[in-house]
Amino acid sequence: MAVNKKDTLDPREYSRQVVEGTTRAPARAMLRAVGFQDGDFAKPQVGIASTWANVTPCNMHIGELAREAAQGADAAGGKSVLFNTITVSDGISMGSPGMRYSLVSREVIADSIETVVGAEGFDGFVAIGGCDKNMPGCAMAMARLNRPAVFVYGGTIRPGAKRRDIVTVFEAVGARAAGKISDGELLEVERTAIPGPGSCGGMYTANTMASAIEALGLSLPGSSAQEAVSAEKAADCRRAGEAVVQLIRAGLRPRDILTRKSFENAITVAIALGGSTNVVLHLLAIAHEARVRLALEDFTRIGRRVPVLADLKPSGRYLMSELVAIGGIQPLMKRLLEGGLLHGDCLTVTGRTVAENLAAATDYPPGQDIVRPLADPLRKDSHLVILHGNLASEGAVAKITGKEGERFTGPARVFDGEERATQAILAGRVRPGEVIVIRNEGPKGGPGMREMLSPTGAIVGRGLGDKVALITDGRFSGGSHGFVVGHIAPEAAVGGPIGLLRNGDRITIDARKRQLQVELSAAELRRRRAAWKPRKFPPAGVLAKYAHLVGSAARGAVTAVTPPRSSSR
Repeated sequence: MAVNKKDTLDPREYSRQVVEGTTRAPARAMLRAVGFQDGDFAKPQVGIASTWANVTPCNMHIGELAREAAQGADAAGGKSVLFNTITVSDGISMGSPGMRYSLVSREVIADSIETVVGAEGFDGFVAIGGCDKNMPGCAMAMARLNRPAVFVYGGTIRPGAKRRDIVTVFEAVGARAAGKISDGELLEVERTAIPGPGSCGGMYTANTMASAIEALGLSLPGSSAQEAVSAEKAADCRRAGEAVVQLIRAGLRPRDILTRKSFENAITVAIALGGSTNVVLHLLAIAHEARVRLALEDFTRIGRRVPVLADLKPSGRYLMSELVAIGGIQPLMKRLLEGGLLHGDCLTVTGRTVAENLAAATDYPPGQDIVRPLADPLRKDSHLVILHGNLASEGAVAKITGKEGERFTGPARVFDGEERATQAILAGRVRPGEVIVIRNEGPKGGPGMREMLSPTGAIVGRGLGDKVALITDGRFSGGSHGFVVGHIAPEAAVGGPIGLLRNGDRITIDARKRQLQVELSAAELRRRRAAWKPRKFPPAGVLAKYAHLVGSAARGAVTAVTPPRSSSR
């Protein structure tokens, strides 16, 4: 590690306050019971934040990875302490009321890591995440705490039989409803799609966020592109444990790494990979915690010059494990750097810059067609299109690969909630040419901003993927594809125009003009708003707390109680 930072901190800046001196004898006594020896009190303490749980294949192996990271920290002269935070499964809860807790879990994870690291006085930490919300939650905690830290991705799942994955199953449900496959064929898909540990296998939200976090500089090079069950992933964890001890001694903190330019790098890599719309929501949230100015307009500005290069699912042909096999994202980042699309001077957790890390990267093998050259992209600009208009004055996020077309006009088919829309799609009551509207699924209105993989999977499975559009104040799984627009803000629950729509209203989505419009006059929208009544929120519990605190999706749907400190870093 080549760190030249001069204002190095005391490597025991935080743990010293917990374990040093006569009055701290009770704390030392407690720590002896969990394995501390005399010499350990003189070492920097490294928390290992594990998201292990047996509730999802994405995280079922992370307990083993956490132990590898702990060994790395101990070998480097630190004293590791393992602790857990929660995880929930998007894939399991998708399409059910339980999905309301998914985005909420991002905040719970960030809060819980902050709570444990702050309470126990850890000098630094490693955070290991697998499922979608683990990763931004971990990164948010890193930015918020600003103690030396490294993020480790738990790794991608291997393909199921016939290159299947979880999206295959969702789309098979739609195919069964359309009579294209039998019950037996659906069962066979269900039994063979998920072969073991690891995050969902396309360039869905998990792999997108892992790649973006590596591009931010918070992970070691290569961490985002490794299979969950592999020697490379175990070694990555040990190196992360070692690295955080070196970061503690060098005084290199997350906010030294998280600058405006590093966020631009993350956006660039996510676009080049054809990543999930959720990357917009999560990068805005991480930037909020890092006190870096980032807005929807930055995605538009960067998207105008960054092409889509990777032919990855859901809209492409290949799985993440196939990208791993040809070298992962390091060759892609080197290609972007050489093309003048990355900031090479950004610091990373290696203590070196992006350019220094990429100096050792090799190009992809000849003949591969997973990642295209800059001169021959799949799409010359971003597939993540930020829309504005009288339906989205604060903004909305569309995922337009070009295969769907770039303009869609049709009559609204309005549904209050995801379940009603999915039932109508599966029953064949949605017609070609319609714009499906799913509302009251925003951060406050859901509450929790559910992902819409069930309706989009049903749309594709029924053969309507290029025949209908879908707009929502909710959001989409990284596995969703088709003509879809989410994150519409202001949302229905706060009186946004999406909450005023009626069946038959003509809606136009124009990706080229970046507009989302309904053919209603301002006077008609005012008349409808005057008659609008807000829905009641949950009476108690975490969803009620979330609905009370959460802000607009256009600003990352964070639960901030005070405005962030502004910064132009």
